[in-house]
Amino acid sequence: MSASPARRRALRGPALTFVDDPFRAGPEHALRYESDALLIVENGRIAAFGDYASIRHSLRETDPLDRFGADCLILPGFVDTHVHYPQTQIIGAYGKQLIDWLNDYTFVTEQQFADPVHCRQVAELYLQQCLRNGITTSAVYCTVHPQSVDAFFEAADALGMRMVAGKVLMDRNAPAALTDTARSGYDDSKALIARWHGRGRGLYAITPRFAPTSSPEQLEAAAALWKEHPGTYMQTHVSENRGEIDWVAALFPDRSGYLDVYAHYGLLGPRAVLGHGIWLSDAEFAQCHDTGTAIAHCPTSNLFLGSGLFRLHDARGGPRPVQVGLATDLGGGTSFSPLATMKAAYQIAQLNGRSLSAPEAFWLATRGAAQALQLEDRIGSLAAGQEADLLVLDLRSTPLIDFRMKYCRGIDDALFVQMILGDDRATRATYIAGEPAYIQDRTGSAAPA
Repeated sequence: MSASPARRRALRGPALTFVDDPFRAGPEHALRYESDALLIVENGRIAAFGDYASIRHSLRETDPLDRFGADCLILPGFVDTHVHYPQTQIIGAYGKQLIDWLNDYTFVTEQQFADPVHCRQVAELYLQQCLRNGITTSAVYCTVHPQSVDAFFEAADALGMRMVAGKVLMDRNAPAALTDTARSGYDDSKALIARWHGRGRGLYAITPRFAPTSSPEQLEAAAALWKEHPGTYMQTHVSENRGEIDWVAALFPDRSGYLDVYAHYGLLGPRAVLGHGIWLSDAEFAQCHDTGTAIAHCPTSNLFLGSGLFRLHDARGGPRPVQVGLATDLGGGTSFSPLATMKAAYQIAQLNGRSLSAPEAFWLATRGAAQALQLEDRIGSLAAGQEADLLVLDLRSTPLIDFRMKYCRGIDDALFVQMILGDDRATRATYIAGEPAYIQDRTGSAAPA
């Protein structure tokens, strides 16, 4: 039997990717911009990328070619390092402080995910919103119910998306309908890992919600599970809110701080992604660097819930930088749009007396986020061998942006306009493994591809 022919597709147009970290190397050395690029995809991966004139010989007459003009920009797909898909239905609910938000909205909503039909409906809607906003990979919290994980991975697998997700572990300080036990949480998670980790493009994250809702026994079980399954992730929350930090101190009086709780139970290391980290000290940032632990920066959520201002430049600066990726943190976060999330990150940096450049912001949502998830060898860049998850931005998506772009002085300026004024209307197309998964037509209406 002869082998099936390779699936190929090509894209031509302006393109941008990162070849280094702009926080460390500077934007001028980190950013690669091609005004007329050619990108060739074969079997879901990038086979070639470069200046059109230089690599046009790689293009075959039979290759479908998608052309994008000067008003567009081809990018790696956005990567969201921290999000709660079950909270899609409470995005924009009246904002209280963190613990009130959990009790009044989150825990009430998540009880509905005992119903597999509801899980499937919300998972499918969530993923379509990701595509609409150019998000091609997310690190996702499901609920305590195993069926919420099954529904999510089933929906993501049907779309061919690379997703990281896991069942929330909570055995105390939550409604009875949302609690498991150290034993059942371990057993359910182990079964879900066997079912989903490495299936298609799915990756599993062991997910204690946060220290206050897991007993010492459950944290020990989570660490054992993580150690038993190399390649899985560990995701949780840390130092988001001052009241939360005081609560953790009361629950774990023998630990020196919030981060030390996770260190004590063996929950720091590569592929550990901690949400928020607003109130971490410089010493705790150093511990994150030393252990390879990443932080998910959730700016719209932090502003909406009044949690505080994450010290991004302190985390990224100095000789021991922390891996940081941008995150929407829906539904405490207020937008699916990574562009809106970059805007909020810029505002927080300004309030901290620092300036976040557009290349730095876009890096945090692409290659930097992929590094935080230990996936930079697969996603987050335009380069041969990378998985072809792509975003095409419309640089003139609204009349105001169209007008403003006439006065841009270069690519950095154009990127900054997008992150301050752009939203989901800027997504011209989203590709998953080289195939169009979402296309917005030129009249402004949109539908899945």
